[in-house]
Amino acid sequence: MLRLRSILFFIFLIVWTVPYAIACIVSFPFLSRVQRYWFAVGWCRVVLRVAEALCGIRYRVIGRENLPDTPAIILSKHQSAWETIALPALMSRPLCYVFKRELLYVPFFGWALGLLSMIHIDRSKGTDAFQSVVQQGRLRLAEGAWIIMFPEGTRTKTGSRNKYKSGGARLAATTGTPVVPVAHNAGRVWPRNSFMKYPGEVIVSIGPVIQTEGRTAEAVNAEVAEWIEREMVRIDPAAYTSKPRTHAADATDTSDATPRT
Repeated sequence: MLRLRSILFFIFLIVWTVPYAIACIVSFPFLSRVQRYWFAVGWCRVVLRVAEALCGIRYRVIGRENLPDTPAIILSKHQSAWETIALPALMSRPLCYVFKRELLYVPFFGWALGLLSMIHIDRSKGTDAFQSVVQQGRLRLAEGAWIIMFPEGTRTKTGSRNKYKSGGARLAATTGTPVVPVAHNAGRVWPRNSFMKYPGEVIVSIGPVIQTEGRTAEAVNAEVAEWIEREMVRIDPAAYTSKPRTHAADATDTSDATPRT
């Protein structure tokens, strides 16, 4: 039954994404920047509803009161494709993702993405790529957006962590923008590189604002990593014990066609 539900969900994603992307491409020239964003977020909201109906994936958000009423940089745990879809639907302000330029060439998905006010980088340019992020980031922040980045870079397996890269903290320290850390356990229900989706509740925990004025990127990054990893143990304690895991979502991963951000 789980496999059948996962297959149906995969079919839904294909059937839903292509016409919605076409609708975005057709309508975006007639919409404002903000209107384009919320139109695109409609796709995310429907995906979340169908994921709950078909796969039993629910979610709960704690710490909403920590979100500032100012521009901010959100640095989030990265376990799954779920959070890249869910976070825009859960946040009250437009989110600006930082992603590799190659995603712009993905049919339909990338074409619609290119019409939104996001930050795309050419990783082949090395250190110049970060300067491009800063330049684009200042514009997005001035527009009132929240920039979101995944400091671990790639999706991590449940119960593990990657090295926290300092790019997001550097951007925050350079622009003097406060940081909001986010922890979640989405890998429990939507494991990285897995076709299978599992029923369960995703807990999204939004941490207190971390100020960056007058601080080094290294100090900010260390505080972000410390809060997120400590919170991960609190919201998903079973993943951080030595006991064998019993949840099916921790089985060996298979494949996942979702582009990484």
